Amino acid sequence: MELKQEMARSLLKTSSLSVRTKLLHQTGLSLYNTSHGFHEEEVKKKLEQFPGGSVDLQKEDSGIGILTLNNPSKMNAFSGVMILQLLEKVIELESWTEGKGLIVRGAKNTFSSGSDLNAVKALGTPEDGMTLCMFMQNTLTRFMRLPLISVALVQGRALGGGAEFTTACDFRLMTPESEIRFVHKEMGIIPSWGGATRLVEIIGSRQALKVLSGALKLDSKKALNIGMVDEVLQSSDETECLEEAQEWLKQFIKGPPEVIRALKKSVSSGKELCFEDALQNERDLLGTVWGGPANKEAIARRRKFDK
Repeated sequence: MELKQEMARSLLKTSSLSVRTKLLHQTGLSLYNTSHGFHEEEVKKKLEQFPGGSVDLQKEDSGIGILTLNNPSKMNAFSGVMILQLLEKVIELESWTEGKGLIVRGAKNTFSSGSDLNAVKALGTPEDGMTLCMFMQNTLTRFMRLPLISVALVQGRALGGGAEFTTACDFRLMTPESEIRFVHKEMGIIPSWGGATRLVEIIGSRQALKVLSGALKLDSKKALNIGMVDEVLQSSDETECLEEAQEWLKQFIKGPPEVIRALKKSVSSGKELCFEDALQNERDLLGTVWGGPANKEAIARRRKFDK
């Protein structure tokens, strides 16, 4: 069995893969680096100057992680330190091999109001804005490529950067009284954490243009109607809606981690790669599970039923 898995890993390395495909295969790689004028350590030093709040990660035995944006006095707005902590948590999740799913939520019944205005005011030059943009696009792209099925649990408000963060998740659930709103236009800017690009993929270019240019308030009914969210939960209670979200997610992560993770990687490839590269990647991923324990066990079960 180990020999087969080693052969599959070797095939991943030796296949004729495009650069983008290789990026998907490897964890820890970012969109931007020094060749783009992006110097991560310099950005980190700037962001460290803006404390407040935390990004907390709880990993359950069920294979579900719970990522909590915790800065309730500012509607869970991202301070500089929280932006750094988000990257740290993504790096931690990249090495969580037992993980299958992830729920992102905000503390105290609201999701996130985006960036902390204190940091925004201090980082006031176009260069500062583009640097922060590259940092967050790096982080959320790595987040999006995690081999975990992710769900944004939207309670209260998801505004600005908070709304953008929801688009980096595979699915979105809303409580009945919650709202999502891309308020960037009213701040004199555009989405910069990758939110506009991902929103087009989720709801299409025409709807995305309406949502962004109108700074539309998407309540749960409207968001469900345009395909922004997958389901409206029954409860608005913080504990109960988290339990609902966990039950909702469990239907998609039932099974061995290696199979669920390979499925997520395969879908990510289909979304990001050209057709031929995605097919090759699907083939390579198959080699990591074909003949594996889950496959053999499923075949053995089927044989019992066939007798």
